[in-house]
Amino acid sequence: MFRFTTFAAIAAAAISVIAAPAAKAQEFPSKPVRIITPFPVASGPEGVVRLLADKLSRAWGQPVTVENRPGGNGFIAIDAFKRGAKDGYDLIQLDNVHLVAYPHLFKKLPYDPAKDFAQIAPLFRTNFFFTVATDSKYKSVGQIVQDAKAHPGELNYGSWSVGNPVHLGSALFESVTGTKMTHVIYKETTQLYTGVATQELSFALGTLGSTRALLQSGRLRYVAVAAPKRHPAFPDVPTVAESGGPAGFEVTGWTTVAAPPGLPAAVAEKLNRDIEKALSEPDFKAKFDAFGYEPYPISRTQFQQLVQTESARYAEVIKQAKVSLD
Repeated sequence: MFRFTTFAAIAAAAISVIAAPAAKAQEFPSKPVRIITPFPVASGPEGVVRLLADKLSRAWGQPVTVENRPGGNGFIAIDAFKRGAKDGYDLIQLDNVHLVAYPHLFKKLPYDPAKDFAQIAPLFRTNFFFTVATDSKYKSVGQIVQDAKAHPGELNYGSWSVGNPVHLGSALFESVTGTKMTHVIYKETTQLYTGVATQELSFALGTLGSTRALLQSGRLRYVAVAAPKRHPAFPDVPTVAESGGPAGFEVTGWTTVAAPPGLPAAVAEKLNRDIEKALSEPDFKAKFDAFGYEPYPISRTQFQQLVQTESARYAEVIKQAKVSLD
C-alpha cells in the first residue's frame, strides 16, 4: 500500500507539473495588458499596433491599451518597458533600427537587444523605393550610379536623422556601388520628400506610406524598389537590379512585438499564436495597404535568425560609413 500510494503521489505531482504551463496559457491574460510603442499617435506603425490591441482585447476579454512614448530614439519607451511588468502584461513594439542598427551606432546603449527582449511576433515589413522628382533626369538606378561615380560627393540624398533605415540604406548603396554622395538631414519626413520633389535632393529612399501623397500628386516618381521582386502595387516599377543597380540590393523596415525575457513558454506561444491570428484578419489588409506594409509570416525562430543576420549586415555598413550617435 505504501509503495502504491507513493507512486500515485509522484505520478500526480508529475501530471500537475506538465499541466501547469498549459494552465498558465489558458489563464493569460487575467488582467489588462499594456503595449508600449515608441511611435507617435497616428503614425503608420502606431496605427497597426492600435488595431492589434483592439483585436486582442476582443479575443481575450481584457482591456489591451496602447501607450505612446515617442522620442529619445525610442529609449523613453524602452525604459518604461524595462521598468514594467515582467509577466507578459507589458509588451513593447520595436523596429529594426532599435534591434539591429542602434547596437552598432551607440557605444553605450541603455538596453541589450539580446537580453532585454523576448521576440514574440513580427508585425509587418515594408520595402523602400528610390524616389526622384517627377522631372528628374534620372530614369534608372544605373544612371544615378553612373552620375555619382562621375561627380564624387556632388549627388546628395536625404533622411530625417543619422542611423535610420533611409540613411543606412543609402550608405549601403554607396558602399556596394563604390560611390561617394552627401547625406542631408531634414527635420521631418514631409520636408525630406518635398526636398526630393523640388530637386534639392538627387534622390531619397522612401516607403509608400511616407511618399504616397507626393506620388499621387504627381511630384514624385519611383525609379526602383529595393526588394528582391517587384512590389505588387507597382508592377511597372523595376527592382534595383532590373534598373541597372547592384544585384540583390534590399532595404526594408519592420516592426515586432516583444515581451520581457524569461516568460513561460506557454504564455509566449499563446501571445505569438493570438497575434498571428489577429494579423490574418481582413481589417489588417486595409491597414497595411494604406501604408504600403505587408505581412511578415515567419516563425519566431526564423525571425530571431533574421535579427542576427541584419545586425551583422548593419554593423558592416555602419563601420564603413563611419557613423556614430555617441
